[in-house]
Amino acid sequence: MSDQHPSDVTPEQAEEAVRVLLRWAGEDPSREGLLDTPKRVVKAYRDWFSGYLTDPGEYLRRTFEEVAGYDEMVVLRDIEFESHCEHHMAPIVGRAHVGYLPTNRVVGISKLARVVEAYARRFQVQEKLTAQIAQCIQENLQPAGVAVVIDASHECMTTRGVHKRGVSMVTSQMLGSFRDDARTRAEFLQFIGIRGGVR
Repeated sequence: MSDQHPSDVTPEQAEEAVRVLLRWAGEDPSREGLLDTPKRVVKAYRDWFSGYLTDPGEYLRRTFEEVAGYDEMVVLRDIEFESHCEHHMAPIVGRAHVGYLPTNRVVGISKLARVVEAYARRFQVQEKLTAQIAQCIQENLQPAGVAVVIDASHECMTTRGVHKRGVSMVTSQMLGSFRDDARTRAEFLQFIGIRGGVR
């Protein structure tokens, strides 16, 4: 991962912001157990939000055309991801399912997982995350259709506010054939183990 940072905030300024939050919470940032916490938090943020340093479309630029005319659905299921909600900065943890109908080229399947990861490692709302992944694949691969379904739990709901555990949110984005053809959509949903369908 690059050391380049997308903002003009220095690590020292970020660490001081963590100290301010610790004081606001009622803690003493100078006590032994918290002395290195600001550095650890800044390092964790660099990892959690590394998606801002990445162009997700770059992962899809290297494609393969020697696929012997294959034009059926390609589906990658259960891509685990961690993100953070932009409203409370709390974790979002879930799985993404991605499918597309290639026209004349395909991409290495690990690249689909990297696209999910790049968008997840930013502050997000799940609806936007779902749409960004689908649109990135559509724009870069120009397939006949793209389908993305995300199933995730939100810590901003389980650890604060209504405190409801065991609840997950499902969002979907269907483009091209997946939106226009009910049979194609149903086949994708069957592949990922969802019955009854989502829109």
